[in-house]
Amino acid sequence: MTTRRDRTRLDALRRDLYPHYAQARDAEGLTYVPELQAWLVSRDADVREVLRRPDEFSSAHALLPDAFPSPAALEVLAQGFGKRPTVVSTDGAAHQRHRAPLNRALTASRVADLVPYAAERAEALVEAFAAQGRVELMQAYARQLPGQVIGRLVGLDPVDVPAAVHGGHRAEQLLFRPLDAGEQLRCAHDVVALQLMLDGYMRARRENPRDDLCSMMVAAYAPDEGELTLDQRHELVSNLQNFLIAGHLTTTALIGSTVLNLLRDRAQWEAICDDPGLIPAAVEEAARHDSPVQGFRRTTTRPVTLAGTELPAGATLFVSYGSANRDERRHERPDRFDVTRPLSRRHLAFGHGAHGCPGAQLAREQLRLTLALLARRLPGLRLDAERPLPVMRPTLIHRSPEELHLTW
Repeated sequence: MTTRRDRTRLDALRRDLYPHYAQARDAEGLTYVPELQAWLVSRDADVREVLRRPDEFSSAHALLPDAFPSPAALEVLAQGFGKRPTVVSTDGAAHQRHRAPLNRALTASRVADLVPYAAERAEALVEAFAAQGRVELMQAYARQLPGQVIGRLVGLDPVDVPAAVHGGHRAEQLLFRPLDAGEQLRCAHDVVALQLMLDGYMRARRENPRDDLCSMMVAAYAPDEGELTLDQRHELVSNLQNFLIAGHLTTTALIGSTVLNLLRDRAQWEAICDDPGLIPAAVEEAARHDSPVQGFRRTTTRPVTLAGTELPAGATLFVSYGSANRDERRHERPDRFDVTRPLSRRHLAFGHGAHGCPGAQLAREQLRLTLALLARRLPGLRLDAERPLPVMRPTLIHRSPEELHLTW
């Protein structure tokens, strides 16, 4: 049983894992981290090796929950749609099956077609607070833009996007944060509401397909004609919910942490204001320096040796993109956030190999246009000195400031 003291220690660890990563990279072999209940894979070369060998390092338990819903919350969740394997938690042919509709929806041309809509929505969001002189950016912008863009890609009616974004945040809270019994129940109801909404969209697209991800997923998972079966509906909802959450929460985190790191070192912010040509390099540097997804778990399928450490079958590893991206063997001065660093995509912020993020380019485009817009409209942007310093969320996924109060 996890005590409050254990949780406090674990939260502190997750808010700033970088010193622990550095120690692990310097250690011989792998380091076992009791708080993570996993072997930490910290070096760039070792992370890449694991990601290249999915037959030996399975993704089946890539995202284990940190909290377990109460029996009462589970009763509520039973009214929705049960968990099914997704693109994150499968390998081999099953993974390819789940990934195929995402690849079709996220081609370079489709992403390019989404950029004008993203730019229009970004302008509207900034316009809403530009005259106020201050803003809490996470709520007013970073949680808004990615949800609207993903909603457009999925095919959601704009009126449903706020509820979908809210449901995604509540699903993350329910599985990754300790909540009291009442809050667990409220979260569970919000998650079920999201699932029922997505199920409605899937069934509607079965009747009337459109040029959107919902329709592509229905065609991929249920190629036969006729009404969707209950099992097909469970699988569709699980996979669409997974994509929806990953699509907006990760980009929300990337926007928040990037703006924070730029404003912590004002010279970095002023550099991109003076020379917007630095923004593409700043996007890659931001993703490398403070990866929004710090890593995923992998499970050994047979006895293996990694970095000189012998692991039995069934061993759990935490494969840290965040640590690999600070590896001195791969990146010069890796702890330095530097937007003048030569443009490079050699980092692992969006994964590598079969499980590389299919939405990486869409996330990059949203961050790129965000930086260009803020630099143009609000060059005097700075951290609000009247507010406490930003605190990072205690999570291994969706690393970002809890709040980001800014002024200009």
